[in-house]
Amino acid sequence: MADRIVEGNATEVPEIPETLEKVLVFALEEAKEKMLQGADLIPFTALVVKENLFLETHPGDSAEECFEGAKRTVEGARGADAYAFCYDGFVDTDAGTVDAVIAEGGIPGQDKGAAIGYLYSLEGEKLNFESDPAYIGEAPNFMEGLKDAESYTENDIEEKYLDDEFDKTSDAEEKVSE
Repeated sequence: MADRIVEGNATEVPEIPETLEKVLVFALEEAKEKMLQGADLIPFTALVVKENLFLETHPGDSAEECFEGAKRTVEGARGADAYAFCYDGFVDTDAGTVDAVIAEGGIPGQDKGAAIGYLYSLEGEKLNFESDPAYIGEAPNFMEGLKDAESYTENDIEEKYLDDEFDKTSDAEEKVSE
């Protein structure tokens, strides 16, 4: 997933809304755990709707297909408070190109989103992750065209986000709503 450019300016870390920050960090932790267990990281979105968190994978034959799948899911998520789109990529640093698990996301109505990530290295078979996420930069916001979540009635929200049968994670709900 290296075909994405996120504009970075490491000297200025903007204020990230609390719900967005929580969902971004949650997504990074989920990705990190999968990778540490030896699983492939399929790009995924984490979408906060009311008191729930919904996870959806976005496999594709190219980075562009994965991003387009995530964008389609998120841009129509009326009633959502925030989202994270997480994938394995890399960032260019002063020390060179570094592998990173990246989560980018946004909130409804904002022009830009934010991207954070865990930098990591591979030593033999062992993955070594930095202990804290790093701010990477501004990112596109797939929710730019949406209104605040409270502006939507339950009739406006897709039924799958109101239905308890949809794939959501209860552990995630607790972590994001804390």
